Amino acid sequence: MLEIKASFTPESGTVDNGRGSLLVGGKEGEFYPYDMLLGSLSGCFHATLESILAKQHLNPERIDYIVTGEKRKEVPTTLAWVKMDITVTGDVDQKQMLRSIELAGKYCSIHETLSKVAEMQHEVHFINE
Repeated sequence: MLEIKASFTPESGTVDNGRGSLLVGGKEGEFYPYDMLLGSLSGCFHATLESILAKQHLNPERIDYIVTGEKRKEVPTTLAWVKMDITVTGDVDQKQMLRSIELAGKYCSIHETLSKVAEMQHEVHFINE
């Protein structure tokens, strides 16, 4: 079972999962709801990708994500598109890595959910240090 506790005042809010909390709002140090949604996408996508990479014995040194999106102007203002800019650092087979990223998009539940309303894009960069 998944559970969060949320509490809101006119000034701000808090979301707590029992292990940590986030401030919700538009002030310094707070997250907008869509910030949390894009952050959740990156976390789910990465966890899914890690499990795929483990099975394929691929071990990049680091993977960084920049996730951007744009909401529609029409109500409800669902996402029109989401772009995941993924940078893979380390000596990995690029073809296998690209296939793993493709699979992560298919099996990540949040990615799959968002793909029902938004165009999903991935751009992958490789850094071999």
